[in-house]
Amino acid sequence: MPPSGLSLILPWEFSPTTLVVIALAVILYGRGRVRMASPVSRVRVISFHLGLLLIYGALQTSWDYYASHMFFVHRLQHFVLHDVGPALIAGSAPGAVLAQGLPAFLGKGAARARARLRAVGRMIFDPWTATALYIASLIVWIWPSVHFYVMLSNWLYRLMNWSVVLGDLPFWWLILDPRPYPLARVRGGYRLLMLFVVMLPMMLSGAILSLSRHYWYPVYGICGRFAPIAPLTDQHLGGLIIWIPGNVLLLIVALIVLRRTLHQEHALRVPAAT
Repeated sequence: MPPSGLSLILPWEFSPTTLVVIALAVILYGRGRVRMASPVSRVRVISFHLGLLLIYGALQTSWDYYASHMFFVHRLQHFVLHDVGPALIAGSAPGAVLAQGLPAFLGKGAARARARLRAVGRMIFDPWTATALYIASLIVWIWPSVHFYVMLSNWLYRLMNWSVVLGDLPFWWLILDPRPYPLARVRGGYRLLMLFVVMLPMMLSGAILSLSRHYWYPVYGICGRFAPIAPLTDQHLGGLIIWIPGNVLLLIVALIVLRRTLHQEHALRVPAAT
């Protein structure tokens, strides 16, 4: 039976990994805020915790139940896991705060690990690698033949959800890094180009799903639908979620990046002029 009442916000299928990861992130962030030399702004604090809360809700509450029984709810879930949650976390620039929250012995170990994994980090946080991961995490998992097996396999389903979050964080981290270049890895103009590149496959896949007269996802008939919505209508709604909210978010982020870039360039020109 579908969940109801209090069970809507309780874990549908409890995952110790999800709970531990999010709890550790909250604890480290809280410790780091206390230790920071300058206070962390309220906007950054809210953004970080809201991103974690949305990811937790998408993975652990009954939202996960409904996402496995209707395609458009699944796309809403992945809109949070793929875009909103990682963007809020990356936009809060939590790296320094989390590092401050590490215990002393772990801080030294983390520094040594970063030195050893520097080459891997350069590859993951390469702009085009991050862009390719972002696109792949969308296209691969909605490919009809792949999606069919994923929705019928617990471990593939978990892999899909975690890969969407972790695979997209590097992209959003590079895009929303508040520091100017060269402290940030990517110039403002290249960030806008990255956003434009990922916008194209998102628009194309969303348009194909929302305008197609062929139904691509019969697996939801096997899983069982929780509402009397026609399968093709369900697919059209899911395609519209990819097409419209996804691209609107990218446009909003592009405006933020453009404004930040212009402000940083102006700040650099003013001292030079004086």
